[in-house]
Amino acid sequence: MAGLVVLLLWPEGKKPAPDYAGSGSGSVQVSVAQGASLTQIGQALLKGGVVASTRAFTEAASHSVAGTRIQPGVYELRRQMSAVNALNVLLDPANANALTIPEGWRAGQVYTAIDQKLKLPTGTALATAQQHVAELGLPDWTGGNTEGFLFPSTYPVTGDTNVLTLLKEMVGQSGRVFGGDDVQSLASGNNQTPYGLVTIASLVQGEADNPEDMAKVARVIYNRLGKNMPLQLDSTINYALGRSTLSTTTGDTRTESPFNTYLHPGLPPTPIANPGRDALQAAAHPAEGDWLYFVTVRPGDTRFTDSFDQQQKNVAEFNANQAKERSSPSASGH
Repeated sequence: MAGLVVLLLWPEGKKPAPDYAGSGSGSVQVSVAQGASLTQIGQALLKGGVVASTRAFTEAASHSVAGTRIQPGVYELRRQMSAVNALNVLLDPANANALTIPEGWRAGQVYTAIDQKLKLPTGTALATAQQHVAELGLPDWTGGNTEGFLFPSTYPVTGDTNVLTLLKEMVGQSGRVFGGDDVQSLASGNNQTPYGLVTIASLVQGEADNPEDMAKVARVIYNRLGKNMPLQLDSTINYALGRSTLSTTTGDTRTESPFNTYLHPGLPPTPIANPGRDALQAAAHPAEGDWLYFVTVRPGDTRFTDSFDQQQKNVAEFNANQAKERSSPSASGH
C-alpha cells in the first residue's frame, strides 16, 4: 500500500531528480562548448560523475537568475557535487579555462593570445598557421590567408588543446557562421565576391562599434565603391602601419601600402581584422541611404552625410574634441 501511495504522489517524470549533497571530492575537468544548452552541460556533468542527474542540474539552473549565463571553457569540478554547488562553479567566469578572441582582433593579435594562453614561445602560432595552412579548412578563395577567418568567440582550452586544434576550431567556426547564410548569394546581391564581403565586414568592424552604425558604414563603403571613390578609411591606414589610433595625419595618408585606401581605389587586398556576427550582418545587409562620408565626432556620436561640406564641419568638430583631450595631429575623416 505504501508503494501505491508513493506512486500516486510521484507519478512517472515527477519524482525528485537524483542529486548529491555537499561539495563533492576529488577532481574532474568538464568542457562547456560555445552555445551549449543547459541540458548538454548537464549531460557533460553527469558523464564526468559530477552530478547525479542531468535534471537536477537543469532544474537548479532554472531556479537561478544567472542560470543561462554559463561561459564556454574548461572547468575544474569535483565528483559527486550537489547540482547547486556545480552550478555555482560554472557561473563564475574566473573558473573557465578558455581563450576569448574579441571582435576586430587582427590575426597577429590572435596568434599572440594563443601563444600566451598555451605558454608557448612567441611566434609559435604564426609558424603553425603558415606550416599547416592546408589543414586549417580555409576556403580556396582566401589564398591561404587566415585574416578574417579566425572567428571571434570563446574557445575552451583543455590539456589536449594545441595551436593547430585552436586554429582549426576558429576557422571552422567562421565557416559555420559564414555558411549559415548563403555567403555566395549574399555577396552577389551586393556585387561582391565572398572574400570581398568578408573584407567589407572587417572594415565595418574597424570603423563602428554598434549594429546600427555598422549597417550605415557598410552602406557608405558600397556607395563609394559604386562611385569609384577611394574609401579613405583610417582603419586601413592603421592596419598598414600595424597600429590602432583615432588620429590620422596627412602624412599617414601617403603611406605606401596596398592597404592604404586613401591612395588605392577599391577594397584592400585582404580583410584587415576578424569580424564578428554584427559586422558580417551589416556587410551582407547594409542600411539604405545616400551617405558618402562619416566621422565619429565623439564616442556614441557617429555622423553620416552625403555632403562634403557637412563632413568637413563634422571633422572639424572631431578635431576640436580631440584637442580638448590632448594635442594631436589633425584627423582626415572618411
